[in-house]
Amino acid sequence: MPATKVAKKHVAKKHIAKKCVTEKRMGMPEIRMKAQTLGLTPGKMKKPELIHTIQVTEGYTPCFGRSDGQCDNSGCCFMRDCLSVRL
Repeated sequence: MPATKVAKKHVAKKHIAKKCVTEKRMGMPEIRMKAQTLGLTPGKMKKPELIHTIQVTEGYTPCFGRSDGQCDNSGCCFMRDCLSVRL
């Protein structure tokens, strides 16, 4: 029975990651909330700086806004916004 619970949790995490990519752009309130859930203190960070900090915390390269329209990080929650921003 415990193996089944672990498998369900694993599937749920995959579903969340895929869902995150297809959602609309994240606004600053959602980004700050995500930072807080990761144990970060957003303070008065600007959007790109905060997203880069979140990306590093999640194990991604801090690449927000530097993608030139292409990205290999399919699980990143900022992909939709990232592909349209250029820093």
